[in-house]
Amino acid sequence: MKSSIKHSISSLLEEEQNLCPNSKSRGGGISVCLVYPNRYNTGMSSLGFQTAYRLLTEAPGIVCERAFLPDRDELVSLQRSGRPLLSMEGKRPLADFDVIAFSTSFEPDYLNIPLMLNLARIPLQSAQRSERHSLVIAGGAAFFINPEPVADFFDIICIGEGEELIPALAAALNSTSTGGRQDLLQQLANQPGFYIPAFYVPHYRAGNFAGYETKVNAPTQIRRVCPSLEAHPPAQSVILSEHTEFGDMFLVEVSRGCPRGCRFCSSGFIYAPFRQQPYDNLVAAVDQGLLHRSKIGLVGAAVSDYRDIGRLCRHIVDKGGRVSVSSLRVDCIDEQMLDALIASGHKTIALAPEGGSQRMRDIIRKNLTEEQILSACDRLISRDILNLKLYFIIGLPTETMADLEEMIRLVKTIRERVIEKAKANRRLGEITLSVNPFIPKPFTPFQWCGMEPLPSLEKKVKFLESHLRSLSNVKMKVESLKGCYLQALLSRGDRRCAPLLEEMAKGSNLKQSARLCGLDTDGYVHRSIPLEAPLPWDILGTANTGKLKEEYGRAFASSKDC
Repeated sequence: MKSSIKHSISSLLEEEQNLCPNSKSRGGGISVCLVYPNRYNTGMSSLGFQTAYRLLTEAPGIVCERAFLPDRDELVSLQRSGRPLLSMEGKRPLADFDVIAFSTSFEPDYLNIPLMLNLARIPLQSAQRSERHSLVIAGGAAFFINPEPVADFFDIICIGEGEELIPALAAALNSTSTGGRQDLLQQLANQPGFYIPAFYVPHYRAGNFAGYETKVNAPTQIRRVCPSLEAHPPAQSVILSEHTEFGDMFLVEVSRGCPRGCRFCSSGFIYAPFRQQPYDNLVAAVDQGLLHRSKIGLVGAAVSDYRDIGRLCRHIVDKGGRVSVSSLRVDCIDEQMLDALIASGHKTIALAPEGGSQRMRDIIRKNLTEEQILSACDRLISRDILNLKLYFIIGLPTETMADLEEMIRLVKTIRERVIEKAKANRRLGEITLSVNPFIPKPFTPFQWCGMEPLPSLEKKVKFLESHLRSLSNVKMKVESLKGCYLQALLSRGDRRCAPLLEEMAKGSNLKQSARLCGLDTDGYVHRSIPLEAPLPWDILGTANTGKLKEEYGRAFASSKDC
């Protein structure tokens, strides 16, 4: 089985096209294994992970390889045999590297961090490691939302974006004045964007988080590093592989953050201010991408808000390429962009009303009216795009069954328009509803609001199903409610969650692990937090708390508190 695992790694490598010029230099230097705590298909679909890989391979004195969570059969084989997890390029045990660097975009992948450290034969807790062990660091969007559930596993956590943090980290690692691990940690602690969890001791009172005690000369808050995009090339695909979600595309990031400021969504706050790439930079990246793939995937939380989106899409099509975007803003559908999407063969377009009723859309600050939603659908339908995907959130603060009834009415109205056009064209259209529960996220105005209990959410799902199931041409997909509960726990958790994750890495489920650790998970997930209460993620200067409180107040000015 050992040779089978190595063969599997070699096969993946052989099928990759690596566009990093320094990727094949395996000489001396500080060895870094960049780890995505999920499987290859997921990790290599992440533009953030690919950007971190490019920045590390470009950094002087750094030699970078990669590692991923093994497939299920390979994982069982490693656990049974006791053999260590290997890197892809050199097939080296992770414990042989100077640095193990986790790149993580989503909180659910926190579950795999202790599992992979166990597979790497690395002590889980930072406090258990010595100079002879690899330095274990982390970065990615999940960590500058809330790193606390996994903070004890890391020596260093990067808070902010890699374009500036990775060169600064590489310089510190290469510094000849660094005398050892503790000197390095102290040096980085005094630089923006580097969080050293061991330097901060959390305190709890009456079962709730009560604040931090700083152990050494370290700042009371870690400032998020937010570079100007104009000073850096656009984030883009640097390793192409068919074994990814976007295997047929070359990805290019057009903007970072979101100017809309929806009160439930972290993107508009953790990446603020909204930044856009210069058009000429994107054209250069697109032209490079078209040498390798015929389809360009435009990436960003607010792609259709990019100032030159129509012009950029037209350029791609004029060059003989095709365009792909994840979803469109209802009130920002550019005609040139729509022409390009149709020319690229798009048969389905995704829109995100999110709130099912006008009241809910106003509370979440979506700034969309029903008239705008229907107008956007009409524009798409008139262009013979009859397959629509609509994103909705249920369980938002103050939501009632009347709001769900409004959602059902809106869906039926859109369906009637699709069917009318479909009959004229003698072609069926389909509406797919993606319904997901509200998950409170740090650094949003709704961070103080608890998640609705699962029995209540299950009742709402059944209510929607009972009214929509009989409608032809309408499908409803609902994200796992238990999975969302876990995500909410990791979004709002503190360091007391680390033992729970260690237990889950051994194979116990969430309920069993919580019981073994004596952890009240409902308290984290469903609690409405007082505005004056300290928060575990307050250690990070990711967003302006005062402005978040103002937005919270505006949201519920005419409604009962959440």
